[in-house]
Amino acid sequence: MNTQLLSQARQLSVEDQLELVEALWDGIAKRNAVPGPTDVQKAELDRRLADHEANPDDVVSWNEVKASALAQLKR
Repeated sequence: MNTQLLSQARQLSVEDQLELVEALWDGIAKRNAVPGPTDVQKAELDRRLADHEANPDDVVSWNEVKASALAQLKR
């Protein structure tokens, strides 16, 4: 990261910082840029996949998940 640029951005008013963030975010969205998962996220995905492969029958159907969520919303 360009620390000099970051330092300059931090000297802007809060309003200008928000405008800058919005402009940057819009530019990222227009390019459909999606960052890859972090090392921590990759490790978690690997852990979940290994757990699923070790216990393929340990699942909950979508209908059960949906029913449970709807029941909790009604409380």
